[in-house]
Amino acid sequence: MLLWQVDPAYHYLSVPVEASDVIAELKRGRTRGYGTVAVEATIGATTWRTSLLRDAENDCYLLLLKKAVRAAEGLKAGDRAHVRLQLVD
Repeated sequence: MLLWQVDPAYHYLSVPVEASDVIAELKRGRTRGYGTVAVEATIGATTWRTSLLRDAENDCYLLLLKKAVRAAEGLKAGDRAHVRLQLVD
């Protein structure tokens, strides 16, 4: 997934549409506020719990990457990252 930046504080990864469709189907009727989905995300050696946000315009989910995660994994806007997502309740 490609890391992109909205402004200095916000960096996101777009979950591919195919994976987003699977997540949406698995969580149908069981999303949290604003359609968010609770996940455990792992990039490299860093694992954290967060929520995926729905991007209706691009029909996919977005994963917000905190500064601490970007720093720990040496990521910056324009980098590609392999992400493991696990749905949590």
